[in-house]
Amino acid sequence: MLQLVPQTLLDELAAKAAASPRLRAHHNIHATPEDPVQRFLVVAHGDSYFRPHRHASRGELALLLRGGVDVLLFDERGCVTARHGVGAGAGHFAYETAPGVWHTLVPASTGCAFLEVKQGPYDPATAVQFAEWAPAEGAASVPAFRAWLRTAQPGDVPSG
Repeated sequence: MLQLVPQTLLDELAAKAAASPRLRAHHNIHATPEDPVQRFLVVAHGDSYFRPHRHASRGELALLLRGGVDVLLFDERGCVTARHGVGAGAGHFAYETAPGVWHTLVPASTGCAFLEVKQGPYDPATAVQFAEWAPAEGAASVPAFRAWLRTAQPGDVPSG
């Protein structure tokens, strides 16, 4: 069997993302949550918020297809330990995080599209741990935190 993924799918996902409150859309390539390898496309607009998080027992690999992101790494208290540009014009086209590493993505102002690969099966109870020092999606403090993420550099700690 061969599964082809058309280029037009990214445009369709961009339209869905624009209409989504989260300003992003996903498309699973894998068949079920039980698949041993989870593969999906993500399209996010520039103001999409990815709450800082970690995956305790799994890493993740992302290959940028359009646009770019800044990948920020953090310590346990939310101090930025690294910031890396990935995607268009950044010199890197992919990133891989190790298990247990606190991280987030900050999409470029023009947005981004990427293919993400993680070890399965997917278990929503253990798949992700969100940082307590970062606001939950939809919280009133998200815009200010997102603005901080856009400029945060190694050594910076979120206020509040």
